[in-house]
Amino acid sequence: MSFISYQVEEHIAFVKLDKAPANALSSAVLQELSSVLDQLEDNQETRVIVIQGEGRFFSAGADIKEFTTIADGPEFSKLSAAGQQLFERIETFPKPVLAAIHGAALGGGLELAMACHIRYVSDTAKLGLPELQLGLVPGFAGTQRLPRLIGMAKAAEMMFSSDPITGREAVSWGLANASYPEDELPEAVTSLARKIAAKSPVALKKAIELLNYSKHAQYHEGVKQEAAAFGDIFTSQDAKEGIAAFIEKRKPVFSGK
Repeated sequence: MSFISYQVEEHIAFVKLDKAPANALSSAVLQELSSVLDQLEDNQETRVIVIQGEGRFFSAGADIKEFTTIADGPEFSKLSAAGQQLFERIETFPKPVLAAIHGAALGGGLELAMACHIRYVSDTAKLGLPELQLGLVPGFAGTQRLPRLIGMAKAAEMMFSSDPITGREAVSWGLANASYPEDELPEAVTSLARKIAAKSPVALKKAIELLNYSKHAQYHEGVKQEAAAFGDIFTSQDAKEGIAAFIEKRKPVFSGK
């Protein structure tokens, strides 16, 4: 595989995002991640999965340059729905999935992390949903998962301001389970993974099913509305301006149209 690698040690699969420099979540990366999940679901030696990023970041978000190749709103909605389905699969995966977040988890990167069952972060990591800065909205179920994790007001603050929070803040807000100095993060995550891997795989699978059963029924309607909005907003002038400004490395000038 070109962008995703993994190795299994002591019943733990360490899955690494490896698309330099930012581990952007392009369609190709998401497809590879789905393929890796296929392999790990059938691998009886794997009991726990740890998702992490290679290099400076966990993932700095979706591949914005790929957006410029998308022709229309319905195609954009299709991309959104595909990401939602993959992240829903992670959240309902029959084996525990942990995220080890260093550097930055922004946009789609944070949405991927939120789909994981447990999130450990480095103290100085940056977590945020900056899509409104591009004239867009989160598209991989971020508008639905974030308020369920940290509450409506905090979620609104993060999305409306586009400002990231640190790993330490993420713990205090309820977005992450624990934070560590970056050099201590790998061992902390591995230690937790070992503890979980020692549990009954049958019990773990059932526990995951029960945890997911607790979700509100409105959630699924919410993500459908999000995908539709993701496509509708793509045709706006502000979205085109935000994407162009990102590519041209300048500040966007939004018109409200």
